[in-house]
Amino acid sequence: MANTYTQLSTHVVFAVKGRENILPAKIQPELFKYVSGILTNIDQFPLAVNGYKDHVHLFFEMTPNKTLSDIVRIVKANSSKWINENRFVAGKFSWQEGYGGFAYSRSHRDNVIQYIIKQEEHHHQKTFREEYLNLLKSFEISFDEQYIFDFYE
Repeated sequence: MANTYTQLSTHVVFAVKGRENILPAKIQPELFKYVSGILTNIDQFPLAVNGYKDHVHLFFEMTPNKTLSDIVRIVKANSSKWINENRFVAGKFSWQEGYGGFAYSRSHRDNVIQYIIKQEEHHHQKTFREEYLNLLKSFEISFDEQYIFDFYE
C-alpha cells in the first residue's frame, strides 16, 4: 500500500483588523501558545508562532490533510473567538482578510524560526509594511497595492 510523504515548511503572516485592536503585549505569549495549540489540534506541527502588536507569524510543518486556506481560516476564526470571549481587547476583535503564505526548504528552518522568535527586536528597525512587502518581493509574488493589508505605522 502506498503512503503519502511530504515536507512542507510553511510560513504564514496575517494582520489585525482595525487600528483600535492592536494586540496588547501582555496577551501575546498566551495568544501565540493558543495558536500553536490550534495548529496541533488540526494535525499541523508548529515550529514557531510569534508576532508583534499588529500581526502574527506562523511557521509550521504542514501535513497534506488540509489546504493552507483551511488552516489559516481555522486559526483566525478560533483565535479571534478566544480573544473576544476573554475580552482581551476593547471592542470586537478580528483579523484582516487575507494572509501571506511562504514555503521554505528544510535547510532554512532554523533561520526562519529565529526570525519569527525575534519579531519584537526586528520591528525596532523595520515596520510591518516593510517586512511584509519584502517577503512578497523576495518570493517574487505579484501583488496589487490595493489588496495589501491595511498598515498602521
